[in-house]
Amino acid sequence: MKRAFVTGGSGYLGRNLIAALRERGLEVRALARSDAAAAAVEKAGAVAARGDLDDAGALAAGMEGCDVAFHSAAKADDWGPPEEFHRLNVDGTRRVCEAARKAAVPRLVHVSTEAVLVGGGPLVRVDETFPYPERAIGLYSVTKRLAERVALEANAPPGLSVVVVRPRFIWGRDDTTLLPRLVEAVRAGRFRWIAGGRYLTSTTHVANACEGLILAAERGRPGEVYFVTDGEPVEFRRFVGDLIRTQGVDPGEKAIPRPLARLFAAGAELVWRAFGRAGAPPVTRMAVAIAGEEVTLVDEKARRELGYRGGMTRERGLEELRAGGDMAPAKGGG
Repeated sequence: MKRAFVTGGSGYLGRNLIAALRERGLEVRALARSDAAAAAVEKAGAVAARGDLDDAGALAAGMEGCDVAFHSAAKADDWGPPEEFHRLNVDGTRRVCEAARKAAVPRLVHVSTEAVLVGGGPLVRVDETFPYPERAIGLYSVTKRLAERVALEANAPPGLSVVVVRPRFIWGRDDTTLLPRLVEAVRAGRFRWIAGGRYLTSTTHVANACEGLILAAERGRPGEVYFVTDGEPVEFRRFVGDLIRTQGVDPGEKAIPRPLARLFAAGAELVWRAFGRAGAPPVTRMAVAIAGEEVTLVDEKARRELGYRGGMTRERGLEELRAGGDMAPAKGGG
């Protein structure tokens, strides 16, 4: 690989992916929908390709001459207008696939999520053979599942080869998504441990996510899906508590039973929909499913087929956060 194209390059994962690709000597172009996004991707080391996921021409032009495209752009919130989720996550993925085919890009790596499997109860040491649930929870889960299907249906070697990677709970330094929200919730007095947080979770440091994506581009089998994680699961309360404390904030002991959290989330969503209230509910059913019960994944397939190692340990990642001072301010991707 010599030249790569990245969507979502101004987001947390995208910025780190650009930097990782540049470290390996690749030229990188990154889609940028605004001046701020262009500045972010250029700072990370990419050439900005102005446009957005609605602009098929800009996508194809940006991909021209590239050996691989990484599609990490998505609406990753757990609340918002359904049409926006569908436009960005589903239609956007379809346009990326079409543009890759038009630009004769041989390989596309689609960034998916374990959230495509959420809806049927706890996910306990599941691998890539685990089926989609009959009913998904939340617009993010629904549209990312549809987007994953769109990507896999676009797999058509020897033309376009598509590989899907599903990281879980991306974290690390320069986090502009997860950690700022956790710290804000603690400081506002809104943070609660669901069921005491005493259940296991898989996690994926952003460096490990980038490792998995690049290996998928180099070695992934067309049409296949790969989980990548930090290795063995960890207790949710232990890890998230340590994560929050790296910012000099204590998450406290307040907890809520899981059935009550589910009931409260369902009620809040009902009120927000019925009265068209601005912003997001204080908690959603998807948030409870993603962060309020066990979600543990087996990434043996990536380790066996891709040579994935997950070289960044949790201990080293947490130490980097402690030593790195304040996290970056929260902001959207591009």
